[in-house]
Amino acid sequence: MSSAVSKTDDLDKDILKTLMDDARTPYAEMAKQFNVSPATIHVRIEKMKAAEIIQGTEVIVDTKKLGYDVCCFIGINLNAARDYQSALKKLDALEEVVEAYYTTGAYNIFVKLMCRSIEDLQRVLINKLQAIDEVQSTETLISLQNPINRNVNP
Repeated sequence: MSSAVSKTDDLDKDILKTLMDDARTPYAEMAKQFNVSPATIHVRIEKMKAAEIIQGTEVIVDTKKLGYDVCCFIGINLNAARDYQSALKKLDALEEVVEAYYTTGAYNIFVKLMCRSIEDLQRVLINKLQAIDEVQSTETLISLQNPINRNVNP
């Protein structure tokens, strides 16, 4: 990932907002909306891809409709800071872990887990996550609701 901040102008931001709202918006439709040529839209998008501002597209699924009823966040304390890389590899191997963050503060790693039930969560905690040798302790926070879920405003 590029560490330098790339310069974007208002047209780039408008394109990003449109794509973030619906990534399937045709270039011709954006061109008409922003009063530029479709080629301009194409060039701008390719430049943002090259600058890694746009890193791909994704399908957003309704996790509840797939049977994942429990979302939780787990703060993980490691035995030692040197355990980070090996613990991260083991966490990555757990399909229930959908996000992981290396953090400052109370925890070394903060993960988001998706499970089908509380019983499933208990099984994952006991048999998988807390069984990782590098994990000293965990704290689990169960999400009751996700009232705000959005991208940054470009």
